Amino acid sequence: MMGARPETAKAAAGAPGPATGRPRHDCGDFAIRIGRDGTWYYRGSPIGRKELVCLFASVLKREADGAYVLETPVERGRIEVEDAPFVAVEMFWRDCADPFSPSPTPRQCLTFRTNLDEMVTADSAHPIRVAVDPKSREPRPYITVRPGLEARISRAVFYELVALAQPETVEGRQVLGVWSEGVFFPIDEAPEEILPRRAAE
Repeated sequence: MMGARPETAKAAAGAPGPATGRPRHDCGDFAIRIGRDGTWYYRGSPIGRKELVCLFASVLKREADGAYVLETPVERGRIEVEDAPFVAVEMFWRDCADPFSPSPTPRQCLTFRTNLDEMVTADSAHPIRVAVDPKSREPRPYITVRPGLEARISRAVFYELVALAQPETVEGRQVLGVWSEGVFFPIDEAPEEILPRRAAE
């Protein structure tokens, strides 16, 4: 993938591959790693060209066993991902109308920009989830960008998300979370002292 074969670059960019109708060549492990901060490395050195990183990211997929692969019409190979392949570095809040309501009323929509400038709005197909680090107990928030591929929500953006949180009851539990596109996403347990104050507002 990182070699000089021009047909691979063309295939990754969407041009027809020369091996149409033939099985892809399995290259095993590519010497590519995506760091926790979203930086792409090749043989230990950062890939400085953002255009090249975006090209590779466009053919990134997730296998059923959890492995990450770069897959073009002519070849495929595994890469290493330390955490998530993308990082959500900015969040945009806006009111958007419910298209299924007879009298559309505004509702909150949260859109995130990744470190590769991909825009994704949290909804049923792009859920927000928060994992908890088993050692530090710190929250690790993510949003689905494409099937099987997530962006880790940066700390600064997560603080913005928490500022928008409100209490709701989910499966009998009081939790804090955010709404986007009519879907509620829990992000934390609701502290007891918050519930009476929010209820009184």
